[in-house]
Amino acid sequence: MNDTDFLDAIKWTEDGLVPAIAVDHKTNKNLMMAWMNRESLMLTVENNVAVYWSRSRSKLWRKGESSGHTQQIKSIRLDCDADVVILNVEQIGGIACHTGRESCFYRELQDGKWVSVEPVIKNPSDIYK
Repeated sequence: MNDTDFLDAIKWTEDGLVPAIAVDHKTNKNLMMAWMNRESLMLTVENNVAVYWSRSRSKLWRKGESSGHTQQIKSIRLDCDADVVILNVEQIGGIACHTGRESCFYRELQDGKWVSVEPVIKNPSDIYK
């Protein structure tokens, strides 16, 4: 068996991507969603740190490379349809979102409007100098 056979079990999109949801391994809180390609998932497995594929920049994105807020991998799961990956992570620094919040899912639908329900932990301009 090849060490990369696990990649063949995934149903990749036509663009060669799979959605990856990062979840806090202690609280089970959804932190963020990003995309992975074969190379980024392989690097994630090899280095035990989250690496994603940036569609906007068309390149690998090592989570935390500019902010320092890396994601240490605790486990990786594949859903029943083999088309979504869940990364259970330890979020270093407690901030997953580029807005300076713990989670990218900080808005909640209330009375037909999206309301911010989580505070900014650190000003993004202080993170991305």
